[in-house]
Amino acid sequence: MTTIETTADAAYQRFMPADVPVQYLGADGKAVDSAARYARPSDERLLEMYRTMVNGRRFDQQATALTKQGRLAVYPSARGQEACQIAAAMCLGESDWMFPTYRDSMALAARGVDQVELLGMLAGYWHCGYDPKQYRVAPQCTPLATQLLHATGFAYAEQKQGRDTVALAFCGDGATSEGDFHEALNFAAVFKAPVIFLVQNNGFAISVPLARQTAAPSLSHKGVGYGIGSEQVDGNDPVAMMSVMDEAVAYVRAGKGPVVVEAHTYRMDAHTNADDATRYRKADEVEGWLARDPMVRLDAYLESRGVLTDELRTQYTESADADAAALRAGMNVEQQVDPEDLFRFVYSTPTPNLIEQRDQVAAEIAAEEN
Repeated sequence: MTTIETTADAAYQRFMPADVPVQYLGADGKAVDSAARYARPSDERLLEMYRTMVNGRRFDQQATALTKQGRLAVYPSARGQEACQIAAAMCLGESDWMFPTYRDSMALAARGVDQVELLGMLAGYWHCGYDPKQYRVAPQCTPLATQLLHATGFAYAEQKQGRDTVALAFCGDGATSEGDFHEALNFAAVFKAPVIFLVQNNGFAISVPLARQTAAPSLSHKGVGYGIGSEQVDGNDPVAMMSVMDEAVAYVRAGKGPVVVEAHTYRMDAHTNADDATRYRKADEVEGWLARDPMVRLDAYLESRGVLTDELRTQYTESADADAAALRAGMNVEQQVDPEDLFRFVYSTPTPNLIEQRDQVAAEIAAEEN
C-alpha cells in the first residue's frame, strides 16, 4: 500500500481558506470578533495606509476626469478596491516586484510610480510610460492572466539565482477562467516559486457575473487543488487585507511556496469609462457595496483608536489635491514623438521589409516638410 505524505507544518495549515473571508472590521468600521489567524497591523501602518488610500482615490478620480477631457483614451477605475491594491503594495519589500493588471493603477501609485508616467500607456504612449526596473513594477497588462506567467517565471528565476525576491501578481476574477492562470499556479506550486497571486474578486468579468464563471466555493479554493497555500479575505476591510498580505509575503519569502489570496471586493464604477454597467447590475447592489466603502471603514476605525484627526484628514486631502493638480499639468504637456520609434525596437537587426517601411515613412515626412 502506498503511503501519501502530508505536510504537517503549522504555517502551511495557516494558509488554507477560511470558511468565510477573513475580517477584522464591520461595515461601520468597528472591530468585530474574529477567529482570524493573522496579526493585526500597527496603528501607524494603518494610518499610512489611510493616507495612501486618500491619495489613491483622488488619483483615480482625476484619471477618470482626464478621459472626459480627451487626455486618456480609456481608464478602468478601481474605486472601491483601494484596500486590496494599497495593502498589497505596502506589504512588499523594496527589492520585490509587482506584476499588475490594467486596473491596478492605485497600487502602482502606492509603489511610488510617477503618476504622469503611470498613465502613459492609457494616453497612447508607445511604451508602458515608466521604467519597470526603476520601480520594480512590470508593465501593466491588458490581456487577461498573461502577467501571471511572467510573474511566476520571474520569481522562479530570482529563486534560482539565490535572490530574496517575492513577486506579487495581480488578477481579477475573470482571469481565473483563463488557461494562463492555471498554468501559472501549477508551475509555481511544483517549483515552489516565491509568488503571491492576488485575485481581486470584484464580482464581474466586465459584465459576466462570478456565478457564470465558476462553481467553486471560492476562488481561493482553486489554489488548494494545486497544493498552493490559499486564503480568502474581505477585500474592503483594510485591516484584514494588510494582515493577510503581511503573512502571505512572510510565508512566501520563507521558501514555503506560492500563495493565492482572494480578496472579496467590488468595482464601484463601470468596467471602463466606455462601459455601461447599468445594463448588467442593479443600483441597489452598488448601494449595498457603497455601505462597505474601505476608506469609510478605516476612517472610522482609526478615529476610534484616537490616531486620525480632522487636522490629519485635511492634510491628507490637500496633499492628494496637490498631486492631482500636478497630474493634470503633466498630462497637458504634449508628448514629443519620433516616428522612427515604430521601427527602432522591433528587431535588434532590422529586416529588409522593416527597413523599406522605415525609409518610406521618412520619405513621406521629408516631402511634407519640404
